[in-house]
Amino acid sequence: MSKEQNVVNYYVLCNKLKNVVRTGWIDWKVDRERIESVAEHIFGVQMLAIAMKSEFEYDIDIMKVIYMLAIHELGETIIGDLTPFQIKKEEKEKIEHEAVHNILSSLIDGKQIEKLFIEFDEKKTPEAMFAYQCDKLECGIQSKLYDQEGCVDLKHQEGNNTLNDELVKELLSSGKSWSDMWIEFGQKKYPYDKNFLAISEYVKNNKI
Repeated sequence: MSKEQNVVNYYVLCNKLKNVVRTGWIDWKVDRERIESVAEHIFGVQMLAIAMKSEFEYDIDIMKVIYMLAIHELGETIIGDLTPFQIKKEEKEKIEHEAVHNILSSLIDGKQIEKLFIEFDEKKTPEAMFAYQCDKLECGIQSKLYDQEGCVDLKHQEGNNTLNDELVKELLSSGKSWSDMWIEFGQKKYPYDKNFLAISEYVKNNKI
């Protein structure tokens, strides 16, 4: 294929993410005319990363983080948006890595981009850990925005398999609101540092 065709093919493939609605919001039956797409999530998490770097002065390469976040959902162009409540982590990683490898194989910089994608998944570098925390926290913030709009009715969640998760059940049984549950789930489940914990607590305790 020509370079021109490679550029256009890659763009068209990634463009699909504009129309892939985030599965978690579908599972929770978010009742809203427009629900966040995967592409919008990518934009949101990049903007969150910029703000976190600005206010907390992390010693990281923020441009590497932004690039990492730009491609971190690349596999979903092929496999769709699969949540941890639908598929085991190891199984998702296997099919996602295969998809990413195939997507990037025709690009000249494909191996370099794929290496960055793997770095994000492995969470061993400061940039990868920072990006991962941004990815998870963004979801909690978005849940708060939907909750403030009254988009989720916890009394009507028929068929929502997420409710089978023990931590989700524990948090909801204690009377937490939907977004409080989502935010506290993140605090307990993900390796947030003190700054990410502080932001998640602020979001939980304030109207945003």
